[in-house]
Amino acid sequence: MKPLKQRSTCPVSTSLDVLGDRWTLLILRDMVFAGKSTYGQFLQSAEKIATNVLADRLAVLEAQGLLTKAVAADKKSKFTYRLTEKGVDTIPIIIELVLWGAAHCPTVTDTGLLAELQTGKDAAVEKYKQLAREKALT
Repeated sequence: MKPLKQRSTCPVSTSLDVLGDRWTLLILRDMVFAGKSTYGQFLQSAEKIATNVLADRLAVLEAQGLLTKAVAADKKSKFTYRLTEKGVDTIPIIIELVLWGAAHCPTVTDTGLLAELQTGKDAAVEKYKQLAREKALT
């Protein structure tokens, strides 16, 4: 894995250096809202990420401290991924992107999550943060 090259000291730019490719936030989304935690589960996402890209993005997320990787309890050749506290801190960002996409992209169809966010965004943020923290302990 190549190290991330920081383009500038601007907070937006440095955040995009970590989160700004087309796959990273989708992996984090799947961890938060779909409970995915293994390589095979990530491959099943509707967006069809290539295996080499997935491996690279997981390695970058681990190297940047957003997730941890551990040997799975059920199979020694399988790994599980869990969000770190730094990864948990991306949940409000992802939720804001969900809301923005729902407001500005007419093809959005995830009405269950949208309904939850529209009835109480702050409560939903805390709920998903807590769920991610609990999953990290298992």
